[in-house]
Amino acid sequence: MTDPRPPYDFADLDIPDAANLDGHTIEELSAYLDAERTPTNFSIESSAGCQIALTALARLRELTAHTLEVQAAVEPEPPDSWVHSIMNRIALEARTGRDIPISHPAPTAHLTMTEGSVRGMIRAAGDSIPDVIVGRCRIDGDVTVPGEPVTVTIDISVAWGASIVVAADHARRAIRWELLRHSELNVAAIHITVQDVRFRRADALTGGQ
Repeated sequence: MTDPRPPYDFADLDIPDAANLDGHTIEELSAYLDAERTPTNFSIESSAGCQIALTALARLRELTAHTLEVQAAVEPEPPDSWVHSIMNRIALEARTGRDIPISHPAPTAHLTMTEGSVRGMIRAAGDSIPDVIVGRCRIDGDVTVPGEPVTVTIDISVAWGASIVVAADHARRAIRWELLRHSELNVAAIHITVQDVRFRRADALTGGQ
Protein backbone atom coordinates (compact mmCIF):
# COMPACT_ATOMS: atom_id res chain seq x y z
CA MET A 1 0.00 0.00 0.00
CA THR A 2 1.65 3.24 -1.14
CA ASP A 3 -1.15 5.78 -1.34
CA PRO A 4 -3.24 6.43 1.80
CA ARG A 5 -6.80 7.32 0.92
CA PRO A 6 -8.81 9.83 2.95
CA PRO A 7 -10.80 7.76 5.46
CA TYR A 8 -14.09 9.59 4.91
CA ASP A 9 -15.45 11.54 2.02
CA PHE A 10 -18.79 13.19 2.73
CA ALA A 11 -18.19 15.94 0.17
CA ASP A 12 -21.29 14.81 -1.71
CA LEU A 13 -23.49 15.35 1.34
CA ASP A 14 -25.63 18.46 1.41
CA ILE A 15 -25.54 19.69 5.00
CA PRO A 16 -26.13 23.45 4.65
CA ASP A 17 -26.43 24.13 8.38
CA ALA A 18 -24.39 21.26 9.80
CA ALA A 19 -21.84 23.72 11.17
CA ASN A 20 -24.40 25.69 13.17
CA LEU A 21 -23.95 25.07 16.90
CA ASP A 22 -25.96 27.54 18.97
CA GLY A 23 -24.97 30.25 16.54
CA HIS A 24 -21.35 29.12 16.21
CA THR A 25 -19.60 27.29 13.38
CA ILE A 26 -17.22 24.35 13.46
CA GLU A 27 -14.54 26.62 11.99
CA GLU A 28 -15.07 29.07 14.84
CA LEU A 29 -14.74 26.27 17.38
CA SER A 30 -11.56 25.06 15.69
CA ALA A 31 -10.09 28.58 15.86
CA TYR A 32 -11.11 28.77 19.52
CA LEU A 33 -9.12 25.60 20.17
CA ASP A 34 -6.16 27.07 18.27
CA ALA A 35 -6.26 30.01 20.68
CA GLU A 36 -6.31 27.55 23.61
CA ARG A 37 -9.82 28.75 24.49
CA THR A 38 -8.61 32.22 25.39
CA PRO A 39 -10.06 34.72 25.82
CA THR A 40 -12.97 32.77 27.24
CA ASN A 41 -16.01 32.78 25.01
CA PHE A 42 -18.88 32.30 27.44
CA SER A 43 -21.34 31.65 24.64
CA ILE A 44 -19.28 28.67 23.51
CA GLU A 45 -18.45 27.49 27.02
CA SER A 46 -22.12 27.51 28.05
CA SER A 47 -23.32 25.58 25.00
CA ALA A 48 -23.69 21.82 25.51
CA GLY A 49 -23.44 21.20 21.77
CA CYS A 50 -20.26 23.28 21.49
CA GLN A 51 -18.72 21.41 24.42
CA ILE A 52 -19.39 18.06 22.72
CA ALA A 53 -17.92 19.37 19.47
CA LEU A 54 -14.85 20.89 21.18
CA THR A 55 -14.08 17.60 22.91
CA ALA A 56 -14.41 15.67 19.66
CA LEU A 57 -12.31 18.20 17.74
CA ALA A 58 -9.53 18.09 20.32
CA ARG A 59 -9.50 14.29 20.15
CA LEU A 60 -9.56 14.35 16.34
CA ARG A 61 -6.48 16.60 16.33
CA GLU A 62 -4.58 14.22 18.56
CA LEU A 63 -5.55 11.18 16.52
CA THR A 64 -4.81 12.69 13.11
CA ALA A 65 -1.59 14.61 13.82
CA HIS A 66 0.65 11.78 12.61
CA THR A 67 -1.72 10.88 9.78
CA LEU A 68 -1.43 14.40 8.36
CA GLU A 69 2.37 14.21 8.69
CA VAL A 70 2.32 10.99 6.70
CA GLN A 71 0.12 12.43 3.97
CA ALA A 72 2.41 15.45 3.69
CA ALA A 73 5.36 13.10 3.25
CA VAL A 74 3.83 10.90 0.55
CA GLU A 75 1.68 13.36 -1.39
CA PRO A 76 2.84 16.75 -2.77
CA GLU A 77 -0.50 18.42 -2.01
CA PRO A 78 -2.37 16.07 0.29
CA PRO A 79 -6.13 16.59 0.35
CA ASP A 80 -7.54 17.48 3.73
CA SER A 81 -11.18 17.03 2.77
CA TRP A 82 -11.44 13.96 4.98
CA VAL A 83 -10.56 16.03 8.06
CA HIS A 84 -13.17 18.64 7.15
CA SER A 85 -15.73 15.91 6.51
CA ILE A 86 -15.22 14.53 10.02
CA MET A 87 -15.38 18.05 11.44
CA ASN A 88 -18.68 18.61 9.66
CA ARG A 89 -19.89 15.26 10.93
CA ILE A 90 -18.92 16.25 14.49
CA ALA A 91 -20.84 19.52 14.11
CA LEU A 92 -23.91 17.71 12.85
CA GLU A 93 -23.82 15.00 15.52
CA ALA A 94 -23.13 17.39 18.40
CA ARG A 95 -26.47 19.09 17.91
CA THR A 96 -28.92 18.30 20.67
CA GLY A 97 -31.21 15.99 18.71
CA ARG A 98 -33.84 13.94 20.49
CA ASP A 99 -34.32 13.72 24.25
CA ILE A 100 -33.55 10.27 25.64
CA PRO A 101 -35.46 9.55 28.87
CA ILE A 102 -33.68 8.43 32.04
CA SER A 103 -35.64 6.59 34.72
CA HIS A 104 -35.90 8.03 38.22
CA PRO A 105 -37.60 6.67 41.37
CA ALA A 106 -39.52 9.93 41.89
CA PRO A 107 -42.69 9.76 39.76
CA THR A 108 -42.67 13.52 39.15
CA ALA A 109 -39.04 13.63 37.95
CA HIS A 110 -38.43 14.01 34.25
CA LEU A 111 -34.80 13.33 33.40
CA THR A 112 -33.33 13.12 29.92
CA MET A 113 -30.02 13.07 28.12
CA THR A 114 -29.60 14.44 24.64
CA GLU A 115 -28.99 12.36 21.56
CA GLY A 116 -26.02 14.59 20.79
CA SER A 117 -24.36 13.73 24.09
CA VAL A 118 -24.85 10.01 23.40
CA ARG A 119 -23.31 10.34 19.94
CA GLY A 120 -20.38 12.13 21.56
CA MET A 121 -20.07 9.25 24.01
CA ILE A 122 -20.10 6.72 21.17
CA ARG A 123 -17.47 8.65 19.23
CA ALA A 124 -15.22 8.95 22.30
CA ALA A 125 -15.51 5.23 23.03
CA GLY A 126 -14.61 4.26 19.47
CA ASP A 127 -11.73 6.74 19.30
CA SER A 128 -10.33 5.32 22.55
CA ILE A 129 -9.34 2.14 20.71
CA PRO A 130 -5.77 2.24 19.35
CA ASP A 131 -5.62 2.49 15.54
CA VAL A 132 -9.30 3.52 15.24
CA ILE A 133 -10.78 6.88 14.22
CA VAL A 134 -14.57 7.21 14.12
CA GLY A 135 -16.20 8.90 11.14
CA ARG A 136 -19.98 8.79 10.86
CA CYS A 137 -22.07 7.95 13.91
CA ARG A 138 -25.82 7.38 13.82
CA ILE A 139 -28.49 6.07 16.20
CA ASP A 140 -31.51 4.47 14.51
CA GLY A 141 -34.74 3.75 16.32
CA ASP A 142 -37.07 5.63 18.64
CA VAL A 143 -34.76 6.68 21.49
CA THR A 144 -37.60 8.66 23.06
CA VAL A 145 -39.43 5.47 24.09
CA PRO A 146 -37.84 3.65 27.06
CA GLY A 147 -36.84 0.09 26.20
CA GLU A 148 -37.39 0.53 22.45
CA PRO A 149 -34.64 -1.33 20.53
CA VAL A 150 -32.15 0.95 18.78
CA THR A 151 -29.24 0.35 16.44
CA VAL A 152 -25.92 2.17 16.47
CA THR A 153 -24.14 2.55 13.12
CA ILE A 154 -20.62 3.95 12.77
CA ASP A 155 -17.90 4.17 10.14
CA ILE A 156 -14.28 3.87 11.20
CA SER A 157 -10.78 4.20 9.79
CA VAL A 158 -8.19 1.61 10.88
CA ALA A 159 -4.41 2.02 10.86
CA TRP A 160 -2.44 0.00 8.33
CA GLY A 161 -1.11 -3.22 9.86
CA ALA A 162 -3.79 -3.49 12.53
CA SER A 163 -6.28 -6.34 12.38
CA ILE A 164 -9.48 -4.88 10.97
CA VAL A 165 -11.60 -7.56 12.63
CA VAL A 166 -9.96 -7.05 16.03
CA ALA A 167 -10.09 -3.24 15.80
CA ALA A 168 -13.79 -3.28 14.90
CA ASP A 169 -14.56 -5.80 17.64
CA HIS A 170 -12.73 -3.74 20.26
CA ALA A 171 -14.53 -0.58 19.14
CA ARG A 172 -17.88 -2.37 19.31
CA ARG A 173 -17.18 -3.63 22.84
CA ALA A 174 -16.01 -0.22 24.03
CA ILE A 175 -19.12 1.46 22.63
CA ARG A 176 -21.47 -1.13 24.11
CA TRP A 177 -19.78 -0.84 27.51
CA GLU A 178 -20.05 2.97 27.54
CA LEU A 179 -23.70 2.85 26.56
CA LEU A 180 -24.42 0.29 29.29
CA ARG A 181 -22.64 2.44 31.87
CA HIS A 182 -24.04 5.83 30.94
CA SER A 183 -27.39 5.30 29.24
CA GLU A 184 -30.51 3.15 29.46
CA LEU A 185 -30.74 2.55 25.73
CA ASN A 186 -31.76 -0.92 24.60
CA VAL A 187 -29.01 -1.42 22.01
CA ALA A 188 -30.05 -4.25 19.71
CA ALA A 189 -26.98 -4.03 17.47
CA ILE A 190 -23.85 -2.02 16.79
CA HIS A 191 -22.96 -1.98 13.10
CA ILE A 192 -19.41 -0.96 12.19
CA THR A 193 -18.16 -0.36 8.66
CA VAL A 194 -14.42 0.04 8.05
CA GLN A 195 -14.31 2.82 5.49
CA ASP A 196 -10.56 3.08 5.07
CA VAL A 197 -7.11 1.89 6.10
CA ARG A 198 -4.59 4.64 6.78
CA PHE A 199 -0.84 4.72 7.36
CA ARG A 200 0.75 4.88 10.76
CA ARG A 201 3.74 7.23 10.91
CA ALA A 202 6.19 4.34 11.27
CA ASP A 203 4.68 2.53 8.28
CA ALA A 204 5.15 5.58 6.06
CA LEU A 205 8.76 6.04 7.09
CA THR A 206 9.53 2.41 6.25
CA GLY A 207 7.54 2.39 3.03
CA GLY A 208 4.75 0.27 4.51
CA GLN A 209 7.07 -2.66 5.14
